[in-house]
Parts: sequence; C-alpha cells; structure tokens
Amino acid sequence: MKRRLLILALALPALAGAQGGFAPPIDKADTAWVLVASVLVLLMTPALSLFYGGLVRHKNVLSTMMQSIWLMGLGTLIWFLVGFTLAFGKSNGWIGGFDWLWGQNISTSSPYPGQTIPLAVFMLFQMKFAIITPALISGAVAERMKFSGYVLFTALWSALIYAPIACWVWNPGGWLNKLGVLDFAGGSVVHLASGVAALAACLALGPRTRNSTEPHNVPFVLLGAGLLWVGWIGFNAGSALSTGSVAVGAFVATQLAGAAGMIAWSGLEALGKGKPSAVGAATGLVAGLATITPAAGFVEAGPAIMIGLAGSIVCYMAVSLKSRFGFDDALDVVGVHGAGGFLGMLLTGAFASVFANAAVRASLAEGRGHLVLMQLLAGVTVLAFSFVGSLVLMKVVQALIGVRVSADDEHGGLDVALHGESAYVLIHTEGGSDATP
Repeated sequence: MKRRLLILALALPALAGAQGGFAPPIDKADTAWVLVASVLVLLMTPALSLFYGGLVRHKNVLSTMMQSIWLMGLGTLIWFLVGFTLAFGKSNGWIGGFDWLWGQNISTSSPYPGQTIPLAVFMLFQMKFAIITPALISGAVAERMKFSGYVLFTALWSALIYAPIACWVWNPGGWLNKLGVLDFAGGSVVHLASGVAALAACLALGPRTRNSTEPHNVPFVLLGAGLLWVGWIGFNAGSALSTGSVAVGAFVATQLAGAAGMIAWSGLEALGKGKPSAVGAATGLVAGLATITPAAGFVEAGPAIMIGLAGSIVCYMAVSLKSRFGFDDALDVVGVHGAGGFLGMLLTGAFASVFANAAVRASLAEGRGHLVLMQLLAGVTVLAFSFVGSLVLMKVVQALIGVRVSADDEHGGLDVALHGESAYVLIHTEGGSDATP
C-alpha cells in the first residue's frame, strides 16, 4: 500500500502538468541551449548587414548596413516594451493581451507556459526574430530610402504587422495555431511577411534612378552568407526551445537544405550563364535556408534536401521574373524570402512527419490534404495582411516625414547624404595619385 502511494505521489506532478495544473520545471540544459541559440540568431543581423552591404554600390554601403545594425537597438526596445506581449500575451485569437506590457512581470525564474525555459529567456530568443525580420525588408529599399522614414516604418511595422502575425501562428491562442498550422521557425512569420512587405515598400518608393549595378564587395557577401548559415542553426534548431531529438533534427534539416540550395543555384547559373557566380552561391544558400525554415523541426533528412533544392529553383525563377513586373527589389528580398517562405509553408504541409516530431500528429488528424490547405490559408492570409498593411504604413510615413531621398542625394550616395561618412576614404599619396587604404 505504501509503495502504491509513493508511486502515485511521484506521478501526480507529471499528470497535473499534462492537464495544465502545474508548469513544467525549468530545465538548465534547455535554458542553456536557448540562450546560445539567441546569441546565434542575434549574429544574423550583423551578418545580414555584411551580405546586403556588399551587394550595393560603395557610396551606399554604410547606409545599407546601418539599416540592419540600427534595428538591433530599435527592435530590442519595441519588442521588450510592446511587441512581446502583443505576440505572446494571453490571446483572443488575433492579438496578445497586455500581460507583459512595458516589460512588466517578465520573470527570469518562472517558465513560459508549457515550456522548460524561463519567460525572460523565451522573450530574448523571440526578440532576435523580431529584430532581423524588419531588417530583411531593407534589402528591397536599398540606395533610395530616407533613414528617418525607414526607422519610422520599421517601428510601426514591428508592432502592427509582425506582432499580430506572430500571435496568429505561434501563440497557443492564435487562430492559425488553433487550426493546426505548422511553422517551426518563421516561414510565414519571418520570411513571407518580410518578403511581401518588401514588395509593398519598393512599389511605394519606386525604382532607383540607376538600378543595374554590380556588387561593390563580393567578399562581404560571402562572409555575410557564411555567418547567416551559422546563425540559422540557432534560428531553426533553437526553435525547438529544448535540447533533444527535435532540435537535432532541425539542425540536420537546416544544414542539408542550405547545402542543397547553394548547389542548385550554382547549377542553374552554370547551365544558364555558363559560370556559377559567388553571389549566386550565396543567394542559393539563403534561398534554401529560407525555404526550410517553417519545416525544419517537422521533416526528416530526405525531404529537407528536396525542400532546399525546390526552394532554390523556385527562388531563382522568382528573382529572374522581377524585371517583367517592373518593380525594383534591389537585393532580391521578394524573390528569395517571399517566394521561399510561401513555398516552404506548403512543403511543410506536404512533408511534415510524426517521425520527425510527434507534435505533427495533431495537425495531421484530418489528413495531409487538410493540413496543406491550412498551410495555404496561412500563407495567403499572411501575404495579404503584410502586403496591404505595409503599403498603408508606407503611405502614412510618406505623409508624415517622407520616404524617398532627393535625386541629388541618391546620385551622390546615401552614406554622406544621410550619415556624413564614407566607407572608403581616399588618401592623397606622394606620387600625386589617390589610393584606397
């Protein structure tokens, strides 16, 4: 009898936790991993600044890099003060409540509901996503957007567009989450949302006066892409929010899809242009990584390779089509992140497996066809909301402070015009010629 009572006493906490009576205990290993993953995801923003900075002309490199780096400050404060609670507070299905408004009650010792990491750690991890997502948009508006207009637009976008979408998809009370939509690390929330926002922004701005230019620093592009790959491991595998098989599977899927994307893009360039370019290899890598992002913790290794290949091929075609539609997506944000994010959502539905993640079982309860439809619904909804909302915000910012630099500033370069600096200073040598140190 005593033995039965002892077994019952030991089992009660687990049973109560399954019923929602108790929160699971904080796990030190899970906490340590998510903290490391948070650092890796933060690394992606300076990596993005290198990637984008290398792709523009030398007179715009600082202004382009500033648009990413500055969001590490702006995004941090917006997320802590309002974004986190709007995304993950107790939700009515559409938006989170004010549980953590202005950063109140964000505990460093109590767990986020249903997780084994402190609430503050979860907030920090999600903060890094909220920083890099609007930074992705900057690639589409490079070389022609006012810095003040960019700051106001991204501040409003983070609170009014990004936070609601994160709530719909990732908050347990979000309406898309309740429909069983699967988005492991941000195919819709990050890539699709930023990709269509980029389209709205570059349509509102109009094209550059000179939009056919070569990258000024390809080594920057390669270094940025390599660091993005490293950071993406934290982005995807960290989204398991714990150590264990799901995190390992997400790591494997991310590595394989990125590799497949790089190889596919280089192969397409070799076939179509005769030579694979370094910029193309870097772009294919990012395309593969963007496409696997929603599926990373839900698919096995074989499908991950297919998703990386498919993502690279579709993004390659999407980038090649932009000239036909007449919009100046300076650094191919729409073609890579928008197209890759949307495709990734659909392929997540097609390949999600209970063998990769037991949580998939609930989403497959009504069959795979139903899941694919729900993934399509999520993709179309996020696309429409982000595009229309971003277009409205651009018009608001235009009315308030303006969004487009003057023709003279665009011609002379935004580094000097907007920031009073030059990336590369010419010095006069004794021989009477100028050299770049």
